[in-house]
Amino acid sequence: MSDKNSATAAVKRPVPDSDATQHASSADAPPPAKKSKNSASTSSSSNGSGEIEKTTAATAVTVFQPPDRIVKGSHVPSRTLYNQLYKQSIKDPEKFWENMAKENLIWSQPFDAVCFGSLEKGNVAWFINGRMNACVNCVDRHVLSRGDKVAIIWESDEPGASKKITYKELLDNVCRVANALKSKGVRRGDAVTIYMPMIPEIAYTMLACARIGAPHSVVFAGFSAQALASRVHNCSTKWIVTADEGKRGGRTLGLKKIVDDAIGMLPDETLVRNVFVFSRTGSDQVPYVDGRDVKMSDLLPLQRPFCPAEQMDAEDTLFLLYTSGSTGAPKGVAHTTAGYMLWTSTTHRYVFDLREDDVFACVADCGWITGHSYIVYGPLCNGATTVIFESTPLYPDAGRYWDMCQRHGVTQFYTAPTAIRALAAKGDAFVQKYDLSNLRVLGTVGEPINPEAWLWYHKIVGKEQCAVVDTYWQTETGGHIVTPLPGAIATKPGSATLPFFGIELAVLDAKTGKELEGNNVEGVLCVKQPWPGMARTVFGDHQRYMDVYLRPYKGMYFTGDGCRRDGDGYYWITGRVDDVLNISGHRIGTAEIESALALHDAVAEAAVVGFAHDIKGQGMACYCVRGGGGGDDEEQLRKALTQQVRSEIGPFAKPDKVLFVPGLPKTRSGKVMRRLLRKVISGVFDVEKLGDVSTLKDPSVVRKIIDVVKSA
Repeated sequence: MSDKNSATAAVKRPVPDSDATQHASSADAPPPAKKSKNSASTSSSSNGSGEIEKTTAATAVTVFQPPDRIVKGSHVPSRTLYNQLYKQSIKDPEKFWENMAKENLIWSQPFDAVCFGSLEKGNVAWFINGRMNACVNCVDRHVLSRGDKVAIIWESDEPGASKKITYKELLDNVCRVANALKSKGVRRGDAVTIYMPMIPEIAYTMLACARIGAPHSVVFAGFSAQALASRVHNCSTKWIVTADEGKRGGRTLGLKKIVDDAIGMLPDETLVRNVFVFSRTGSDQVPYVDGRDVKMSDLLPLQRPFCPAEQMDAEDTLFLLYTSGSTGAPKGVAHTTAGYMLWTSTTHRYVFDLREDDVFACVADCGWITGHSYIVYGPLCNGATTVIFESTPLYPDAGRYWDMCQRHGVTQFYTAPTAIRALAAKGDAFVQKYDLSNLRVLGTVGEPINPEAWLWYHKIVGKEQCAVVDTYWQTETGGHIVTPLPGAIATKPGSATLPFFGIELAVLDAKTGKELEGNNVEGVLCVKQPWPGMARTVFGDHQRYMDVYLRPYKGMYFTGDGCRRDGDGYYWITGRVDDVLNISGHRIGTAEIESALALHDAVAEAAVVGFAHDIKGQGMACYCVRGGGGGDDEEQLRKALTQQVRSEIGPFAKPDKVLFVPGLPKTRSGKVMRRLLRKVISGVFDVEKLGDVSTLKDPSVVRKIIDVVKSA
């Protein structure tokens, strides 16, 4: 194993091509810097603290320059270098990603071509005929050079309890799990469903699946039995990996019981051949089914701690991850091996400015893409120390995160705006009692962060000495696509700033599809060219993949989000433009919630919309038209419907408002005009300000809905 392919090679700073301009101007940076006709003039002045007050005629925005301690030693230490590298990645993406792939990944067979296909045809592929294994890139290659380095720090739900796993130990554990799966018949190409708490074994299992070429489908352990069953059924998995129970926030979660219930809901209960059960609590109250259920505490000691790695084609599926869609049926987004690994490791390295002795803490769950990309695959591919956090930000109190950061010397911390807002509401004292001087980069993920929360994060947690990276991306993008780089890009609270390397953005008029040139424009956000980390398809339904992402605007990837590009070319994400809610960073299809409500006899039909929420970012309002049942006690029915949604989807999907209305605002074709419902729940009660309602089949229903909301 050559030193060139070791992890130390994976943290090299990129060098611009010799033909790149040494003093790139801002015109090289995205998007084109020419101003639209309505661009406002600006004036700037320094306030002496590394901030620049930039004022336009319309608004005042504080711009934060990268702190000197971040710039020093950074992979990309200036805006000039960012501009050069970005220009290269757009001008000649094949050369750019070829160099990245050769320098930063281990290949068992070199690739013949860098990229094939187009967004228009939906046949994009990267690193043609190359062969590699994701687990080898995350584990094996580090054992020789840094085998005794800590790979994983597990922070238990119990305060102060933790465990450290070195790269050598990680390899042994992963191989034992891989051999255990193989002993029960799991083979290359077989899908394996993982429904587990945040314990080290979830990473072992994901990597074991990657090692033997079995695509994994991790389902968030907060999902209900019904939601789990739908995902198991969709990918026809014969194997489920779970734990006896889970721990979260001091509570015990009956995960094995939920798995049993889910299997009972399948059209064919015999579909699942084996359930592998890790021990988290060791409870003797957990039922086991003879012949189907396998205790890993019995099976693993029998396994050899070495397992040959399957050599996978670059385009072989690495994993499926189900995300809610606007149709109600969850879709299994498929990510492939090489492109995803390159994207997540590259974004992790540059966005968090990774250095050899860093301790990286992403406190998300592996049931979501954030956990895949920035707890497991990205950090481990880079040879980093990554934290697996089992608990919640408020258990046992609002100092839990900061206590963990102090004890483990965390250098990068990555969480959701929802958690930041909740912690800010508890006061500064919970932060100030801990030593957070090791922190360099503070990240946010899952939804746009409001400026007030950004500033609290920057000033109270970061002591104004950390870079704050507001990262924009999706399950489908595989990793960050719009984000600051800590040492290079000045930040504005609430803006995701500029695109990552290889991401060419376009802001389009939503109705005409015309690209809006220049700055100070607002529309829908699209990506103009393929990138290595993009999802390749929806499992079993490529038509849906095309319809959702690639056909709305021909030749482009449609993010489904609206955005604004300001006078400096910075991007501000304005939220979903489809029927998907973003609740505390969890994307939930409104159709899925409406289906859950309609299962109750008392609901004839329902419409669900989002509204601004101080803590969660977006709250959920459910407009329900009564059916024949449910009785006269509306408060009891409201509680029953809330529980219905929790049971069908999961506790995180709890409605904030359940409103009983006489009817829904529908067009003559039967389409519900959700924009009216959104405006009303947001406090717009003047019918004249709601826009044109003449196309409604029954315009009078709008005033009736307003009366219900006003009296709620």
